[in-house]
Amino acid sequence: MPRLLRRGWLFGLAALVLSSGISAADEQQASKSTAHTVVIENMQYNPPELRVHRGERIVWVNKDLFPHTVTAGSHAFDSGSIAAGSSWTYVASKAGEYAYGCTFHPTMKGILKVQ
Repeated sequence: MPRLLRRGWLFGLAALVLSSGISAADEQQASKSTAHTVVIENMQYNPPELRVHRGERIVWVNKDLFPHTVTAGSHAFDSGSIAAGSSWTYVASKAGEYAYGCTFHPTMKGILKVQ
């Protein structure tokens, strides 16, 4: 009987360890799949400043009637032309603060802060 109890305890402990590992992996995956949206409308990025974590996705959605770009001044990222009604996705991979703007419309400015 003690041997059976010991075996049951070991299986229980193994199940607990495995379920803890799965939970941590699920939590890590969830943070990496987090997506943020920046709407381009009325010649503005909204929100104009966005704070994200490394591995998170940012989607810029162009709701204006003409194309725009999302171009970092440091050349860290560049969407190229985003047509009206289209979007562009970027995964933040390196920590830092990135000022960006539209190469077609120099008054449009935004900041992406990656932690």
